[in-house]
Amino acid sequence: MTGAAETPTARMRKALHRARTSVRKAGVDYFRGDGSDWVALTALLMSVPALALGTIAQPDWCSPAALVLPIVAGGLLLRPASLLGLYSAAAAALIAEAQILDPYEEGAERVTPGTILVVAAVAFFGLLIAQFRSRVGVPWRRGGTMLFDLRERIRVQSKLPKLPHGWHREMALRPAGGQSFSGDFVVAARTNGGRTLEVVLTDVSGKGMDAASRALLLSGAFGGLLGSLPPHDFLHAANGYLLRQDWDEGFATSVHLVLDLDSGDYELFSAGHVPRLHLSAGSGRWEEKSAEGPLLGVYDGAEFDPARGTLRRGDVLMLFTDGLVETSERELTEGMDRLTGEADRYVTSGFHGAAWHLIEAVAKDVNDDRALLLICRD
Repeated sequence: MTGAAETPTARMRKALHRARTSVRKAGVDYFRGDGSDWVALTALLMSVPALALGTIAQPDWCSPAALVLPIVAGGLLLRPASLLGLYSAAAAALIAEAQILDPYEEGAERVTPGTILVVAAVAFFGLLIAQFRSRVGVPWRRGGTMLFDLRERIRVQSKLPKLPHGWHREMALRPAGGQSFSGDFVVAARTNGGRTLEVVLTDVSGKGMDAASRALLLSGAFGGLLGSLPPHDFLHAANGYLLRQDWDEGFATSVHLVLDLDSGDYELFSAGHVPRLHLSAGSGRWEEKSAEGPLLGVYDGAEFDPARGTLRRGDVLMLFTDGLVETSERELTEGMDRLTGEADRYVTSGFHGAAWHLIEAVAKDVNDDRALLLICRD
């Protein structure tokens, strides 16, 4: 009865709704790279005769080499099979232009062998790009989105948890060469019912984009291990994980901080990492905290002995990677002295917002990944 009573207006509204839904779905699929490329192919095929007509009518304003424009766009937008159809149309347009325009006269209004070579070379490289995208399975519309997603995942995984009143934490990360991707990363969690803060700062071998994919993989794995194992077993499990990857350049340095937020007592486990710095508010001096342990991913059965300490009121603990204090022109001790000298400026005013400024002051132009983590007890 409901269908029989349906009015033509209602049926038209349903049809329009289905059409809008289909168009919206096609647009979303096209942006994600899951849909057909017929829209782009149709537009580019229509541009080819338009350019050819423009060349024939006004060769001074529209050169025969203008056909590279749809070819370049096709290399970015189309699949290899569709791209071959576009190339056929461009070749036909070049033949028509050569027949209509006198190729033996001087001036822009002619199709020269150089023009044909330029168009053919651009088409060849466009086809290589399209085949590479097809092989990887990442359309151009998703390439930038995937890189952005990779960067955001590393940032989210490096986010530090909130600490109770009386504690302050902050982290700054600077990739090598001003890139968006870094081989340094942090994973952190509050365990033991929130009474313990566990932080792992890791420096993956390599830098920038070369180390970004491995850093993402390790940050996810380390984040899963953190809090799931007793603190003394974390680096043992992380070392075994790296050994199982069997990477050609698969080592990493890491430091694991286990901090009791009630008492301020902490343990530091190190895997080949640079020493840490502990500021004692009572003496006003920085003390190096070194723990024994080999690099991660070098050999099985490694042992990691902790260094212990206590953060009292006004104390500060700095964890950082070697890119901040060590370069080919600067030794580790010199870099540590420079870092403590700059950090002394914040002792009286407090270290809120100091992490980024310390990297800028100590290692602004260093071509290496740099990370700095501050844990302060107010």
